[in-house]
Amino acid sequence: MQLNTVIFDMDGLLIDSEPLWNEAAAKIFNLYGINLTPQQYATTTGLRTKEFINWWFAHFKITVPGVEVVEDQIIQKVIELVIQKGKPMPGLAHIFNFFIDRKFKIGLASSSPLKLIDVVVDLLQIRDHLNVISSAAQLQFGKPHPQVYLNCADELEAKPWECVCFEDSFPGMIAVKAASMKCVVVPDAKSSKEYRWNAADLKISSLQNFNELLLQSL
Repeated sequence: MQLNTVIFDMDGLLIDSEPLWNEAAAKIFNLYGINLTPQQYATTTGLRTKEFINWWFAHFKITVPGVEVVEDQIIQKVIELVIQKGKPMPGLAHIFNFFIDRKFKIGLASSSPLKLIDVVVDLLQIRDHLNVISSAAQLQFGKPHPQVYLNCADELEAKPWECVCFEDSFPGMIAVKAASMKCVVVPDAKSSKEYRWNAADLKISSLQNFNELLLQSL
């Protein structure tokens, strides 16, 4: 079956927001006496905010008054930082124009809540290009569970084998493969040589590098 649908992750793929998530988490976690190293933070990249919080609060044996309170604090701080200094990832315009020119259906499948997705989509000026926006924030399971990708494809009226998905995180990559979709991974430079990315159908260093030959290779 020929590919006719593309689904994008958001954070770290379309917008350079991972440092902003790190900054926001550091500020809020500091209120609870938690200080993560960059290496520790990287191990939970791609998880939903509440899963990220539960993981580290359990790790440091800290009782939280309510995950929802901490979650909202972090998300609000991320929104502030995105508005202040959010920047598109290299190749954003290229990758959208590439698939628009080929008349692909275009979706977004993110672990972030819709209120953050809306801010990012408007900041990047891509809302008019997106046929469907799906969030895993309120689902029973987030990435690496495939549900958010399956939901997005269903709303796009596309079969899994018709979809190519772009991801930058390991949980996201596993979610795509679990959904029986093609996965193009764009990892950050520091982790790009790790063997775990071999599970993807294709690994590229930038969205700017994707082309017709690579599409045909999937």
